[in-house]
Amino acid sequence: MRIYIMRHGEAHTFAASDEERPLTDRGEQQSVEMARWLAQELPEGKLDLVLVSPYLRAQQTWSACAAVLPEAKSVLTEDGITPYGDSEHVASYLRALVSVDNPVSILLVSHLPLVGYLTAEFEADLQPPMFPTSSISCIEYNPQTEQSEVLWMKSPSQVMGYAS
Repeated sequence: MRIYIMRHGEAHTFAASDEERPLTDRGEQQSVEMARWLAQELPEGKLDLVLVSPYLRAQQTWSACAAVLPEAKSVLTEDGITPYGDSEHVASYLRALVSVDNPVSILLVSHLPLVGYLTAEFEADLQPPMFPTSSISCIEYNPQTEQSEVLWMKSPSQVMGYAS
């Protein structure tokens, strides 16, 4: 099964609080383009579960992506996947979800630094990668053996050919 970890799109620098920072137009556009690309990569063309941070920029990223991705069976807002969520706890939660629901694919939309640390939780000796905005990592996870491997990480500049 596949776990996709996505950082939210480019957001405005200032807002009343960090939680309320909205996407820029560019952030929305890059998120849509990454979702179009991801739609072609999904196993069986399915998206079983989406987990989204409650922060505005992550919610807006998912809304932009949802317009072009296959409809997810379930979409949940998760308080534990904000910027400073515990990557070990989130990885354990994902593994538990997989063992119970047996999904083909999960998409998690979150923030730095969590997305980097979470990606590294799935491959021994991997340094947490930096994630440009709207970037996605792909993890192949086998629930029977509990083995996992980071297959790829893509940024808007790699997928669309322009600077992110």
